[in-house]
Amino acid sequence: MPFRLAQLKDRFKHSIYFLPLAILVAAFMMFISESAYRDAHDELRDLVRMGSARLQIMHISQRVTDAETSQRGYLITGRAEYLGPYQNAASDVRASLEKLRDTYTALGHVDAERVRAKLDEDVQEKLSELADVLIEIERGNRERALQIIYSGLGRAQMERIREDARELMGMQNARIELGMRRVFDTLLFNRVGVSLLTAMSLLILAMFLRQSRQIERTRVEQAQAIKAERDQLEVEVRRRTARLTELARHLQTAREDERARLARDLHDELGATLTAAKLDVARLRPKLPADAPELLERLAHLNETLNAGIALKRRIIEDLRPSTLSNLGLVPALEILCRESGERLDATITAQLEPVALSASAQLTVFRLVQETLTNIGKHAQARAIRIQLEEQGAEAVVSISDDGVGFDITQVSATRHGLSGMRFRVEAESGTLEICSTPGQGTRIQARLPLRAASPEAAAPV
Repeated sequence: MPFRLAQLKDRFKHSIYFLPLAILVAAFMMFISESAYRDAHDELRDLVRMGSARLQIMHISQRVTDAETSQRGYLITGRAEYLGPYQNAASDVRASLEKLRDTYTALGHVDAERVRAKLDEDVQEKLSELADVLIEIERGNRERALQIIYSGLGRAQMERIREDARELMGMQNARIELGMRRVFDTLLFNRVGVSLLTAMSLLILAMFLRQSRQIERTRVEQAQAIKAERDQLEVEVRRRTARLTELARHLQTAREDERARLARDLHDELGATLTAAKLDVARLRPKLPADAPELLERLAHLNETLNAGIALKRRIIEDLRPSTLSNLGLVPALEILCRESGERLDATITAQLEPVALSASAQLTVFRLVQETLTNIGKHAQARAIRIQLEEQGAEAVVSISDDGVGFDITQVSATRHGLSGMRFRVEAESGTLEICSTPGQGTRIQARLPLRAASPEAAAPV
């Protein structure tokens, strides 16, 4: 049995209904607390109003008595200073009646409202009786005023006023007692609810602490397992990164070798074919009759076409594998590239080039970097002035290309555009670094730093 209870407890803790049930219980407790607060608030507000009504009733009774006393004093002495207290008392009574009417309207007690209306009527009659006596005195009918007083009408009115006040006070006392009982019941209910909620909170806290300890133990175990797995993954990542880097270098080298082979094939085979065709055209020209201008024109057009093909062949070969780099070296190759690019881009290219000691592969990297940058400037930058620098700084060769073009936002470069990534990889493959600075509307600056290295004899000597 204890085992089954433990199983049920564990299933309940891990059940998907545990959290919604806890939220529902909390919401129910909040609803009960809010309802109790509102009930207590309404009861206390009504108690305050009823207390105010009691004070107003007592004030009305007292001020009616004050008004009658002042009237009697004026009647006996005939002195005018008694009229001031009378008038003030009568005014206070009327104001208190208005306040009492508003209070009972807000309370909404039907029975008490009926008695209040009767009290209002009796007080008004009493004030009218006092006013009639004073009017008769002012007219000089003192005997008539005494008759009104001796008739006992005023005493009966005061008895009715006191009776109405006692009845209203009794109603208010009963309602106040009932309201206080409700407030105490609400407070007791809240006390019980807070006690239950506190007990539940302590239980949940104990469960939470217990589960936290278990989670902490699990977390430590998982952290150790993750650390061991991460160490293993780091080793694997380093191994695969090294293999991928070596593969990328091999592919880069293979691509350059393939481009060199293709350039040689174009130079040897296509060059021989075009040269032979041009020689044939040269042999045919003297043999054509002079009176055949149409054939001579066709032959001249064919010669121009062959010359264009030869020029296209040379340009393709230079793009595939710059012969100037192999034959003349890095600086002359860059100078020729800058001159041809300036004519093609219709831009002013300023080149400050110094000889640097780089390996053959690093020289090719610098050449390709400048070539790719000039190509991108022609496609996107709309630049009018370009500046290229190559110099030695300490143990590094620094090549910098800057322009006054439209620039771009480096953070918004699409991941599908691999030009900049290819530049960076080429430079990093030579153990260098590449820095790209650009701002929209302020041009672009690309700077690469490559470690100096003694060039091999084959790369140093022009072919």
